[in-house]
Amino acid sequence: MEIRIKKSDGVSETGDVFVVGVYQDKTTFASSTFSKKMDDFLGGLLTQIAKEESFRGKANQVLWARSNDAVRSKRVLLIGLGKKDECTLETIRQASATALCAIKQTTTKSVACLLFGDGLDVRERAHAMIEGIRLADYGFGRYKKEKKAHIKTFDLLVEDGRDLLAAKKGMELAEQFVKGTLFVRDLVNTPGLHMAPQHLVDEAKLIAKNNKEIKVKVFDEEKLKKMGAGGILCVSQGSDHPSFLVHMTYTPATKAKKRIALVGKGVTFDSGGLSLKPADYMMTMKCDMAGAADVLGVFAVIAKIAPKVEVHGIFATVENMPSSKAIRPGDVIEIMNKKTVEVLNTDAEGRLILADALVYATRQKPDAIIDLATLTGACVVALGEEISGVMSNTPALANAILTAAASAGEKMWELPLEKNYRKLIQGDIGDIKNIGGRYGGALTAGLFLQEFVDKTPWAHLDIAGPAFAERDINAYERKGATGHGVRTLLKYLLSF
Repeated sequence: MEIRIKKSDGVSETGDVFVVGVYQDKTTFASSTFSKKMDDFLGGLLTQIAKEESFRGKANQVLWARSNDAVRSKRVLLIGLGKKDECTLETIRQASATALCAIKQTTTKSVACLLFGDGLDVRERAHAMIEGIRLADYGFGRYKKEKKAHIKTFDLLVEDGRDLLAAKKGMELAEQFVKGTLFVRDLVNTPGLHMAPQHLVDEAKLIAKNNKEIKVKVFDEEKLKKMGAGGILCVSQGSDHPSFLVHMTYTPATKAKKRIALVGKGVTFDSGGLSLKPADYMMTMKCDMAGAADVLGVFAVIAKIAPKVEVHGIFATVENMPSSKAIRPGDVIEIMNKKTVEVLNTDAEGRLILADALVYATRQKPDAIIDLATLTGACVVALGEEISGVMSNTPALANAILTAAASAGEKMWELPLEKNYRKLIQGDIGDIKNIGGRYGGALTAGLFLQEFVDKTPWAHLDIAGPAFAERDINAYERKGATGHGVRTLLKYLLSF
């Protein structure tokens, strides 16, 4: 689907469908100059149909109408934007996605729509609309033989020519945000049969090959043994697939303002190891590499968005399987920084590979580290399926991430690193344990990771809930991989 930005009065547009955003108002169409103009062109038809169908412009409410040749488009689609004073970029994103989903139920080939959200920044409005449309249009079709017809053109319109350049800049940036997000969706949706650790390594190499600003180092098991990466190696020892630590580096064209490390968990399939998961819990465990996929998603587009910071993308990738070689509950391992860990549950494996990755990240001397991991079911219990937990040793870093997440429309909530809970992971025969008991599991996992970042400003994003949707969340986050986290990271990197 081609999306274009054009200057137009709207009513003169030809095509199959014209989309009109409508605010919730007592008079329905009066709160927007354009919706009132469209209603006038149609001789009050929209007011009549809205009254008949009880359409009030509530957020994401949908109503179809025939144009009766009063305007050049064959049909008009009304999309509710909710109350005007409550309209946000996420409102626009959701409304755009809702419109796209409604149109895809028809045989429509061409669509036109005036930018939603008059009164908000034009560049940001265009950005949000592109994200909503593109993300809602996504489908993972690798294994499907049937190919569905797609909309050919979707024109976003501005009435004032002075807004055209800003809208186009918003579109250009949004296309990169979407590209990174969809890159992640494809990786995470791919089953473990076709997504082993080597595949993630290959993706990193391909990104570096296509972008001169990016370099990549790959540490195989022989190198990991020399580095003392006991966490990574112990998790992978039950699998036939070898493990890796990958280090990607983006260097900006001008002097970098900061050095940021992004660290991802890359368990390409998690059976739980000898602490075997129940069968139902295993069905979606191809998603346990979503943190590493997020790092790759950022690097897939980072050269195009060109942040003014040096970025290190680091991920450990393994497969966690049960076998006669697998690590046993009760075994003690040594992490890269020489701390020993009692592995009491082999299904708490993500924190073990992240421990090594975080130690390695600190050695790059970054100004901040952000790790992303589908780490704990406890976080899903605490915050539900739609919200990531954020834990940090630096309030300013946590606030910056939460600000970026709010702008990106990705839900995140800060959780505490309760110092008194540290005793719950105190080891009996090793330095620490990899589980902390039944309660506060997301927090004790965060405290475990904190042991490996020294004094570096650090934030941990537990994305276990929203990384993979087991139901449709909204119009642009459907069942399956969501790419959650990528747009927040990109917003954060561009904030410098």
